[in-house]
Amino acid sequence: MRCAEARCETVTIGHENRLPRIRPDVAVLAEGVRRGERACVARLLSLVEADEEAARTAVASLAADGGQAYTIGITGAPGVGKSSLTDRLVGVIRSLGDSVSVLAVDPSSPRTGGAILGDRVRMGAHATDPGVFIRSMATRGQLGGLAAAARQAIRVLDASGTPWIVVESVGVGQVEIDIAGATDTTVVVVSPGWGDGVQANKAGLLEVADVFVVNKADRAEADAAVQDLAAMLSFAPAAPWTPPIVQTVATTGEGVDGLWEAICAHRSYLVDTGELERRRREHARNEIRELVKAHLVRLAEECCRGPRFEAIVHDEQTRRTFDPRRVAEQVVAEAIGAPSR
Repeated sequence: MRCAEARCETVTIGHENRLPRIRPDVAVLAEGVRRGERACVARLLSLVEADEEAARTAVASLAADGGQAYTIGITGAPGVGKSSLTDRLVGVIRSLGDSVSVLAVDPSSPRTGGAILGDRVRMGAHATDPGVFIRSMATRGQLGGLAAAARQAIRVLDASGTPWIVVESVGVGQVEIDIAGATDTTVVVVSPGWGDGVQANKAGLLEVADVFVVNKADRAEADAAVQDLAAMLSFAPAAPWTPPIVQTVATTGEGVDGLWEAICAHRSYLVDTGELERRRREHARNEIRELVKAHLVRLAEECCRGPRFEAIVHDEQTRRTFDPRRVAEQVVAEAIGAPSR
């Protein structure tokens, strides 16, 4: 069976037939992903990004096929050179003979809501390499720099058999905490003149970084940036792993081998200490928490629509003792079937 196989259904409204709507065959799609077929991977990622029901079913069926890929997060403020650094890392991985997938979380287009695809342009050297799969995803207004569907996309890429997944998050002017909740090793990239250690602490760098990179290290202020990071780390609580500080010049490739060695050292530490499994379990718990919150938000929005909600609000607003908090509690109580206070 080919990945393109799908089922069609005709949508009927009144006595008129609309154009057929294509329904992907979930089983065929999932099997194509397992075989590493790029067309199937791309198709399923599109469904994931659109939050289609078929995507949820397909990703769930791929659960037993994942867990083998190692994920590397690249994050940092805009303009520090994340995309150039990602491009160089991909080159190192390919030189070792391994395939690699890149998930680049781009800003959303203000007109279409889709990804602007800037990273695909900057990583054009790998566009025709069959061992490199590059996918851009739109943030669609999500805070934290990581698309809401990114974790599901990582599962799809993992199930496709790629041993390395690099996730580059969009720069939003501060460190994106979300990316640390989706990757095994998080690389935080800064550049000379990035700011002092106090500001770094406020941004949450210590909690996020497994490896620090001072990119554009050929600039005069690079040594000062390294010193700031080292000073910040010296005040951090003692921990089994201290993030190394690597200097790179992504435009020339200088220092990228050192970055790769630091990533591999962190991976070895995680595996040897059992921290990798613990970290992944914690990531899963955090993801479930976020999904529960999102589900409750949707339920809350449903509770605040319709004639019953409008009737409750109208009745309460006519009272001299109108209390919005009491009204909200009544709406919630009715929604969950509990007696109101």
